[in-house]
Amino acid sequence: MDTGDRLLTPGEVAALFRVDPKTVTRWAAAGRIGSIRTPGGHRRFRESEVRALLEGEGMLDEVDEGANRPRNAGPAAPSGPGPAGAGNVGLH
Repeated sequence: MDTGDRLLTPGEVAALFRVDPKTVTRWAAAGRIGSIRTPGGHRRFRESEVRALLEGEGMLDEVDEGANRPRNAGPAAPSGPGPAGAGNVGLH
């Protein structure tokens, strides 16, 4: 099924968000950004979804907090409990 949507590598997504590719992989593992697995097990990201996140569509905290959000903070975390300390590693 070809939707015409280009698939991006973690490196390409990382360049757009100005973060490390491993950060993009962590976002995908945490459910912050959707990904597709290739037959070889590599992650790929739909360009349309990445562009929507860059433009602020689909961001859970875009109402008032968007102005205070760091530029490279990436996609918002899904609501609900997550792993203890997630997102605050090394910021003590």
